[in-house]
Amino acid sequence: MGIRPVLAMVALVAALSMTMTDMAEAKRGMSAGSRGTRTYTAPPPTTTAPNPAAPASRSTLPQAAPSAAARPQARPSFFGSGLAGGLMRGLLIGGLIGMLMGHGLGGFAGLLGLLLQGALLALVVMLALRFFRRQQPAPAGAYGRTASPGGAGGWPGGMGGEMGGGVRQPASPPRSGPVDEIGVTPADLDTFERLLGEIETAFGGEDEAALQARTTPEVFATMVAELRANAARGVRNMVSEVKLLQGDVAESWREGPLDYATVAMRYQSRDVVLDRASGRFLSGDRDRPGQSTELWTFVRDANGDAAARAWRLAAMQPA
Repeated sequence: MGIRPVLAMVALVAALSMTMTDMAEAKRGMSAGSRGTRTYTAPPPTTTAPNPAAPASRSTLPQAAPSAAARPQARPSFFGSGLAGGLMRGLLIGGLIGMLMGHGLGGFAGLLGLLLQGALLALVVMLALRFFRRQQPAPAGAYGRTASPGGAGGWPGGMGGEMGGGVRQPASPPRSGPVDEIGVTPADLDTFERLLGEIETAFGGEDEAALQARTTPEVFATMVAELRANAARGVRNMVSEVKLLQGDVAESWREGPLDYATVAMRYQSRDVVLDRASGRFLSGDRDRPGQSTELWTFVRDANGDAAARAWRLAAMQPA
């Protein structure tokens, strides 16, 4: 068998694998939307989502250019920068040139002496830096505030499913954590849980009107594009039996009249992909519901009318 048939078979297998992966993960793990000025900043870790989440992979908000502090810095020279570093480099180059021009053992011995002096100077500088660093006090650890306890099934204070309300979390060292700047209320938590079920179910039922009423235009456009892609592939992604298992607020903040709240949610759902024409099962959670942990960001206009003041989904990120 020649090389061309082998390459063709490898390409075919890879294409089929990618197609099966796309169908199996048509909904779960979607990453899209905008979080205002924090779109490209990872939300703080929470008990539900302790690992940092990547920014939304599909967002219409342009990413700002990195600041000078974030740009890669030039690798420091062994002899340092400034006038002293320039002199040391010049002396070393001069010694090398002298050795290459045939000064013999004397030139080589002079070079060794120069290197020894440079090593002693570097050792003195290193010891001095360590001494001054030890004199500086260590910064105090930062603590974040968690959301107010609510009565929703999967939120702190009313944990549902397999997580009991009296479960005590183990102590953890001080670190950056959730920060609730606007004061998320138990009623807000109930709304987030309700929207989780309604949006997932509306996507599975391909109910575009329900999705449009509960999401921002950007998230709605992304979900509709997913539905169109499923239809073009001849499949349908059914989502049902959505239940919040655990959730907490990662951060909330205000930008002008807009309130933002990013919440981490671990939920279960029956997520299956079916053949659009025959209804034949293709992939997904057929035998039992699967679980997923995602970060959803909701937004509302605090100064708008009743419709604008309602929370809507603005971004989704897999945890």
